[in-house]
Amino acid sequence: MYVYDPPYNKMRSAEFLDCHVLVIGSGGAGVRAAIEASGYGETILLSKTIAGKGGCTTMAEGGYNAVLREEDSCEGHYEDTMKGGAFLNDPALVNTLVGEAPDRMRDLLTWGAVFDVTDCSEVAQRPFGGQRFPRTCYAGDRTGHEMMATLMDRLASSGVEILQEITVIHLFKDENTVTGALGIDRKGGLLAIRSDSCVLATGGGTRIYDISTNSSSGTGDGYALGFRAGADLIDMEQVQFHPTGAVFPYDARGRLVTEAVRGEGGILRNAQNERFMSKYDPERMELSTRDVVSRSIATEILEGRGTTHGGVYLDVTHLSRSQIECRLPVMLEQFLKFGVDIRDEPMEVAPTAHHIMGGLRITPDGQSTVPCLYACGEVAGGVHGANRLGGNALAETQVFGKRAGEAAGKAKKRVKKIQKKEIETQEKRLSGFYTGDVLPTTVARSLQVAMWESAGIFRTAKELEKTLEVIKHLSSLSLKASGESNLAECCTVQNMLTAASLVVKGAMLRKESRGAHVRKDVTQTWDAQSSPYGHTWQNLKGSGIEKGGKA
Repeated sequence: MYVYDPPYNKMRSAEFLDCHVLVIGSGGAGVRAAIEASGYGETILLSKTIAGKGGCTTMAEGGYNAVLREEDSCEGHYEDTMKGGAFLNDPALVNTLVGEAPDRMRDLLTWGAVFDVTDCSEVAQRPFGGQRFPRTCYAGDRTGHEMMATLMDRLASSGVEILQEITVIHLFKDENTVTGALGIDRKGGLLAIRSDSCVLATGGGTRIYDISTNSSSGTGDGYALGFRAGADLIDMEQVQFHPTGAVFPYDARGRLVTEAVRGEGGILRNAQNERFMSKYDPERMELSTRDVVSRSIATEILEGRGTTHGGVYLDVTHLSRSQIECRLPVMLEQFLKFGVDIRDEPMEVAPTAHHIMGGLRITPDGQSTVPCLYACGEVAGGVHGANRLGGNALAETQVFGKRAGEAAGKAKKRVKKIQKKEIETQEKRLSGFYTGDVLPTTVARSLQVAMWESAGIFRTAKELEKTLEVIKHLSSLSLKASGESNLAECCTVQNMLTAASLVVKGAMLRKESRGAHVRKDVTQTWDAQSSPYGHTWQNLKGSGIEKGGKA
């Protein structure tokens, strides 16, 4: 395994590398894609962070959904996923997810992943919201970490070349076909990679919001890259706010409090000690879908029944100390650092921006609408519809990571062309940052506040229009790089602005409340299954919303 360590060289001429498959992103989907693609030819895995350390997979705590019991069924998993996604999901993608998730779980186990097991030595499964059967496999509350450790071990023996701490700023195209990517390293050097096919696995982008569970790399790079390359993006308005993020101390705002807490029996109460979910979903209570629980918590807070820190209580003190210590060790440790012992007192939580259900339009093999450009994981849309069920994302990384890597690997080898003009245009873009006048951190902060205040859980056309004007203004500013190390940051902030624009424009197109998208200014007579609307879509040529129909 070769790891690239970039030399120092201010604005040097681009270095060139060639490969058969280029995978951009080193989370669960990207690593799985690279492993699969390596069987078909030379594969490069390019990571914005340290491979296997950044992104959301390694942070994921809850679990991986798969049908493993005779009492469960793929039909049930399909129906739960479609209903949870407000029937906006692509049926073919959901069928692929539920049908292949068990086999991809077996891959992980074969490669050495250690999941919790029952007394009968079967993979243990816990209940998660919106599901009729406890089908969420887990490794305590560190499931994603276990998966990434296993995948990175497998990657080490695959022959994949790993390039670390390189930010992709442009996808090359020959006519309409993607031919590679241009990256910039942490010292300002450019790296041009020519490839027969390219897999986008860049993760999500909820760092465009003030309060988010995403790591610092969750800046929507893949959405922006795909959009600029001419790909269709669908349902970008569908942003999931996880119901339970920490609300204090201030620096910990938004830090994920895993759904496993509620899966183990955690109870939500308001400041008046009322178990309020009985008002919103008396049948499923705390195990309702994430969109319902998030809106319920937000309503309690907005109507004055929140805690002094602006949240509600999530209580597990009725559970045994051993259950908390064995099943929720990360949560216990995390809150102990905050001075809260969850064995004896409740946590305070509130919704936090978590996951974007929309993304590049793909086929079940991960093919986007641009030839030789594939996508998998959170950067792809259609799998989760208007709301994601907890536990489906980790399964998605493995199912579609494998499929995209395989499809990209089977792409025909061809003469790889990169137009010199494309590189010159990007060099001019980067040089312009040296004469800019606004720091990227200032622009990012203004964007995050605007998105949180006016494009969050509850939306109106007036607020969305105001937010779009803010985005347009921020996009017109000249970003300033104080040195070579800030060039990538300037590009990243531009990506954030593009991703935010896609979210807001999608929200303006969807004149209905559906799943995670709630328009307070729209009155509708239909339910999700009978909606007259389908996917919103946006590309370089235009935008719109498709006609709906019963899934």
